[in-house]
Amino acid sequence: MSTATAEHAFLAPRPMQHARRAATAGFLLAATLFAGGAFAQLPPAQHSGNIEYVTGGIGIDESTAFKQAMPQYPLALTFAERLDGKGAYVSDVVVVIRNAKNNTVLNADANGPYFLVRLPAGKYQVSATYKNKTLTRNVDVHTKGSARAVFEWH
Repeated sequence: MSTATAEHAFLAPRPMQHARRAATAGFLLAATLFAGGAFAQLPPAQHSGNIEYVTGGIGIDESTAFKQAMPQYPLALTFAERLDGKGAYVSDVVVVIRNAKNNTVLNADANGPYFLVRLPAGKYQVSATYKNKTLTRNVDVHTKGSARAVFEWH
């Protein structure tokens, strides 16, 4: 083999190296696209007994993450206050959820305008207290889908 042919053979990509490079490039492209389209992640989940919940939603990225996650939670709560004819999201809401037997299954503080809860299917009464004013909603949580309740103080 001549020196030119030997150099050319050395510089030419081998089929396995080419396949690995293509796979790596594809993975990096997919990861970049996913990361570019993703928003802030949800805060860590919290637990009260066997009930899991996540709360927050301050800032556009986190708010968007909560809105995207709502369909994955059996119950999604939103908190707002009407000020001068305009709605404004609120936090520091005390949330109490009672089951059909009137047993408290969750008593927690909302750290933002969104509160997502993993509850078993059933009928619940949800009370939300903000600035010493309590609003109550009855919700039916099903095995599929997401029940939603909006609390707006005036």
